[in-house]
Amino acid sequence: MSFDTTWDVDQYKSEHENEEHWLFRRRFLIAHKDKFPEDRLVSLAQVFFNIEFLGCKYPKKTMDLVESLAVGLADELRESRKGKLQRTFVGASEAAEAKAKRCESKHFF
Repeated sequence: MSFDTTWDVDQYKSEHENEEHWLFRRRFLIAHKDKFPEDRLVSLAQVFFNIEFLGCKYPKKTMDLVESLAVGLADELRESRKGKLQRTFVGASEAAEAKAKRCESKHFF
C-alpha cells in the first residue's frame, strides 16, 4: 500500500517543543512517512515520544508496534541520554511512605 509522502514533516513541530524532543519525533516521522497515513503516523510519533520521554504505557499491541518502529531510533535516543538526569515518577502512596520513614528515622538519632 502506498501513502502520500508530500506533506511537510516540519509543520508538526510545536512552537514550544524542545529541540531534542523534536529531533527524535522528526526522525520517527521521516523514517516511517511511507508506511502510514499522515494522521496515523503523527499519532504514532507522539506515542513514541510519550513512551521514551515521559515513560507512558499503552496497550500491548500499541507498545509492540511503536517498539518495532523505534528500532534504531530509540537506541540512539537512549544512548544519547545515558548519564543524564532522568525523571522518576513515584506514586503518592510510595512518596508518603518514604517521607514517613525519613521522619521515623530522625527520631532515633
